[in-house]
Amino acid sequence: MQPMRMKPLFILILLSSATGARAQHAAPATDTVLKGSTIEVVQSYKPQVRQAPKPEWVPHLPPVDTIHPVFSYDVPQQTLYYTYSSLPLRPLALGNEIPPLPFANYVKVGGGNLSTLFLDAGIGSIKGKDYETAIQIHHISQKGAIVNQQSALSGIEADGMLHKESNDWHASISGERNQYYYYGYNHDLHNYNSDSVKQTYVSVRACVDMKNKGDSTGALGYHPALNVSLYTAKVNTTETSVGFNVPVTYKIDNALQLQAALTGDITHLATNDTATNNNYLEVLPGIGIHSGQFAGHALLGLAAGMGGNQYFLPDILAAYTMPAQKFTISGGWQSTLRQNTYEQLSTENPYLFNNYLVMQTKKSELFANFYGGAGDNLTYSGRLSWWGYNDLPSFLSNVGDQKQFYVVYDNVNAISVQLAARYKVANIWTVGGTADFYHFYNGSQQYVWNEPSMKIKGDFTANPFPKFTVTAYLAMLGGMYAKDINNNVVSLKPIADIGGNAEYQVISRLSVFVQLSNLLNDKYQRWYGYQAYGFNIYGGVRLKF
Repeated sequence: MQPMRMKPLFILILLSSATGARAQHAAPATDTVLKGSTIEVVQSYKPQVRQAPKPEWVPHLPPVDTIHPVFSYDVPQQTLYYTYSSLPLRPLALGNEIPPLPFANYVKVGGGNLSTLFLDAGIGSIKGKDYETAIQIHHISQKGAIVNQQSALSGIEADGMLHKESNDWHASISGERNQYYYYGYNHDLHNYNSDSVKQTYVSVRACVDMKNKGDSTGALGYHPALNVSLYTAKVNTTETSVGFNVPVTYKIDNALQLQAALTGDITHLATNDTATNNNYLEVLPGIGIHSGQFAGHALLGLAAGMGGNQYFLPDILAAYTMPAQKFTISGGWQSTLRQNTYEQLSTENPYLFNNYLVMQTKKSELFANFYGGAGDNLTYSGRLSWWGYNDLPSFLSNVGDQKQFYVVYDNVNAISVQLAARYKVANIWTVGGTADFYHFYNGSQQYVWNEPSMKIKGDFTANPFPKFTVTAYLAMLGGMYAKDINNNVVSLKPIADIGGNAEYQVISRLSVFVQLSNLLNDKYQRWYGYQAYGFNIYGGVRLKF
């Protein structure tokens, strides 16, 4: 405590000196003598700990996350197969323009037995930086051994794409002439000249659609389309059609999007005796979901058809993918409405009467399917379905000379099994096939006339050595029933058609080809009374320029 005592004493001495100095300045100084003494100043010291300031808690938002998230998607095994030629490498300084194909145009011509004449030509050189076009011309005509057994098909199709900054515009126009002869009558009882049994279908169609480009972050998507067509046939038969489809999607996030579509078709069929309007309009709102291994959509369509009929047309699908096994299972419920226009039915059966009762078909399907792959080469799929058909059209021969068919509508149910598989080894060879089996029951008709209950298709493609390609196919149909002239039920013979194609490139511009069909020379009948041509072979050359 000694330092604390010395400090007050020193202060006291200074104060005393200052006081004495002021007294001497005011009056004459006098001597003052202090007796010797000791002054002790004592100060108590108490240590204290300073209190820390209390923090004030104020809520704050977390810092903004500027790191872009990384999304991963499990892509299911695809069942599409295609080959392509890679583009040549180019220095970056030359830009990113796609180099032109060495030969964008071609002409393919040939001939063979059955008086076959064949032509196929394509033009793909009309294009620019932001557009491309394609034009195709084709013709094939054949004549069999039976009187009036002949047909000819000719057509031209032009297609173009225009790329704008935010949208892609697509347009197409086509014309086709399809000529048949009604030769399915009893030639011992009837003798028709060619003009009296000739039928010629001519169609002209124009389509335009537009799709917004957008990107992965764009929320709104749309793809409107408009098509008009004119379809004519012999004996003053004309069908006009205007159709449209306006689908719109709005992506809320990566897992959920809203969907809606407005679609419709206005069709008018006029013949010598009748005029029929065949229209429909459908609104299709719904949602789409894609979250991890689950994907699906639910669209609830409402349609108005002929005669003021109202239809509920759902389109519901749910799918689950197991990426480790490359396997996807799915199921759903789907309903569609078919107009059964004259063009639709006569394309399916060209020997149809032009006067027929027009009714629209509602088709509903409940299904469960799967698809997957094994290794890098094999893919497979299967589908089990229950069907409900309202006014399903089928075809029966008329009771006269039986050279034409009329339409019979059937309310029927069916169960089907569809299987498919494909094995591919790089670009060396690939083999695949599909098999569809149908069991019809509860029908208002005895059978679904001339409709096969078994459909099998197979194909094979190989490149044994460079510049040489071989393809082969197998088509089988079975389980078809018809009625003869006495109204008796007839079971048609199963169909087995085997054929193929081979092409060899002689030089870069020139190749030769050969096409074969119906190798078994089977005189089967796809439509009752109409015997097939039999074995057919034709060949020719392809020139590229």
